[in-house]
Amino acid sequence: MNAIRSLVVALAVIAMPLGATGQPRAEEAERADVRAFLTLIAGGVTELAGAMRRIESTWKPSYLPMALEVIRFARERGVAAALMGIMEREFGVSHGYDHGEWQREMWNAPAARHPRYAAFKGALYAYIDPRFAAYFDEAGEPLIRLDEIVWGGVRQDGIPPLRNPSMLAAADAEYLEDDNVVFGVSVNGDSRAYPKRILAWHEMFVDTVGGVPVAGVYCTLCGTVILFHTEHDGVNHALGTSGFLYRSNKLMYDQATQSLWSTMRGTPVLGPLAGSGIVLDRGSVVTTTWGEWRRRHPDTRVLSLETGHERDYSEGAAYHDYFATDDLMFQVPALDTRLKNKDEVFTVLLAEHRDHPVAFAADFLAANPVHHDAIESTALVVLTDPSGANRAYASKEVTFTGYDGDRRVEDSSGTIWTLGEQALAAEDGRELARIPAQRAFWFGWYAAFPHTRLVR
Repeated sequence: MNAIRSLVVALAVIAMPLGATGQPRAEEAERADVRAFLTLIAGGVTELAGAMRRIESTWKPSYLPMALEVIRFARERGVAAALMGIMEREFGVSHGYDHGEWQREMWNAPAARHPRYAAFKGALYAYIDPRFAAYFDEAGEPLIRLDEIVWGGVRQDGIPPLRNPSMLAAADAEYLEDDNVVFGVSVNGDSRAYPKRILAWHEMFVDTVGGVPVAGVYCTLCGTVILFHTEHDGVNHALGTSGFLYRSNKLMYDQATQSLWSTMRGTPVLGPLAGSGIVLDRGSVVTTTWGEWRRRHPDTRVLSLETGHERDYSEGAAYHDYFATDDLMFQVPALDTRLKNKDEVFTVLLAEHRDHPVAFAADFLAANPVHHDAIESTALVVLTDPSGANRAYASKEVTFTGYDGDRRVEDSSGTIWTLGEQALAAEDGRELARIPAQRAFWFGWYAAFPHTRLVR
């Protein structure tokens, strides 16, 4: 216990140097606030009492985020009860020990950020993994609320990404059944399949596909697989799994700067790169079955079971209980009941219209295999095959009237188009480009984009 206390206090002091505000007393009081909360985790009995007295006598709304994180980690019995009592009195609500309800209460109110909250967070989580301290070093202005950055229960890369993973030819992938779910990508003619049964244990692959450095990020909690081109302005960002979440969606980090990145948006949101304007380009991903992907792409390669890790890679083993219910593992600020939490939607976020996200209910698309829509000035068509796989294309002025569920698409003039992973190709040489899009659970997409337009 003494070693833990020394570590936490030392980290707190290192993380909180005096600033140049000309108000050293105010800054020392802010430091003392943070030390008091850290003491509730690592202090002795006498220290605990003094820390609790200080917190109660100086309580302010900006203490709530620190209090909730202390409640999660406090070792001494009675700390959580004492903090809950203060919180209920100060806020006039009674959520008891329902941590999720307290989070929703906090997130649906205006942010009240303590000046040293980032330092507190860095010191607290460095106790779990020293690398976490770099996430909260106060470099750059955060683009998301710090109190919504929640630890997911693992260390940095504790869910290990597959870096340059071993691949098999389709004929050698004897472990796969035709109905197994895969995430298919094709870049410059290089087709790859990433089985859900493997990727769910790793949540990310980092590789070069078709000569392009990419990262495929699978957030199991929100059901989203997004393919990012990791090179931007000549810099290849080596991404990994941070161990933290934002609105039940995993946050990535980059190895060079330890900035945290939004998976949904592909942009850094905390750390040295936050506010830099970097937005990674997306590639297309299709969620389908192994049998259907292999039929369309007989030359495809697929993940090998030889990942360097020992996991139960059988179909449905990973996250079985989570996928089997509509319950959430981590709280989000708000839910939208137009669909069930984990109903699947096909989502589009265009680079040129980033403020106009759209989600199409998967059931709606299955019933309408040719669906025309528009996002601002961009006309598009979504084609859905019998396996349930969705692909979106920029339709421009073309109206499609028929799709055979395979490769043949017909437009209103009778012209036949061939469906490909990169584009729709017409008999006369015209092409309509594929639009990057992906499946997601409705709750996860709505949490990231509450202003989204839902088509159902």
